[in-house]
Amino acid sequence: MTTLHFAETLRELVGGVDVVLSDIWGVVHNGLESFPEACEALHTYRSRGGTVILITNAPRPADSVQRQLRKLGVADETYDAIVSSGDLTRLYVADHPGRKMFWLGPERDNSIYRGLDAKTAPLEEADYIVCTGLYDDETETAEDYRGMMLKARERKLTLVCANPDIVVERGDRLIYCAGAIAELYRELGGEVIFYGKPHRPIYERAMRLAGERQGHMIDRKKVLAIGDSVRTDLTGAREFGIDCLFVTRGIHSEEFEGLDQLDPASVMELFGHPPKALMRELKW
Repeated sequence: MTTLHFAETLRELVGGVDVVLSDIWGVVHNGLESFPEACEALHTYRSRGGTVILITNAPRPADSVQRQLRKLGVADETYDAIVSSGDLTRLYVADHPGRKMFWLGPERDNSIYRGLDAKTAPLEEADYIVCTGLYDDETETAEDYRGMMLKARERKLTLVCANPDIVVERGDRLIYCAGAIAELYRELGGEVIFYGKPHRPIYERAMRLAGERQGHMIDRKKVLAIGDSVRTDLTGAREFGIDCLFVTRGIHSEEFEGLDQLDPASVMELFGHPPKALMRELKW
């Protein structure tokens, strides 16, 4: 019988856990404000010898993510390191010198190619696409880019998706991300390379950093992922072979509203394979 454990606190789940790989958006903040109890929980876990690596599908390098966290009041002491899908996308760009890139995304994401020898070009002249998001995620959806994606497919351009998320919280709203455009392009027959959760490279990089902090190779049985997305956080953790604590206050909050237990059929419908535990919001 498929059952779920509803946890009240993080401390009841981290006995024997050396490393926490925590999502940021939806767990630590909602884009407009931080969650103090979540930050305190991660800081307390660190103070007791644990290592916290923040893993995020933010299409920006780690230092840019850190600046945003500071603005939202998330102290540096909350975590040991940050790994972003933006970091991995930058590696792809660096590995393709001389090739022309069509960059699709808002101006705030221009750090994706900062300091790199990246040549930008119009879609008609580009060798590949880097998508960090929609130009205006306040008003647009992926459908607004169907015509552009059809032109890209005709040219057989590879689209590098720097944020596999479909939607993300911004305050009390959900806005579309680069993953929505990437999935549309894939449906149209285009080639897509995804960086970030649920794909392995971001977990492998996080584990290397955790091993450096701990001074030894990390046993995956001693790792706990924390996230709020079935598609990225839960799926990524499961496929990488680590346990996952699922936070329900995030993008799936409406589906869990008022629930404190789920029958087996509902568990399978919502999760497929259930997480280690559910928690409304992260707290120690």
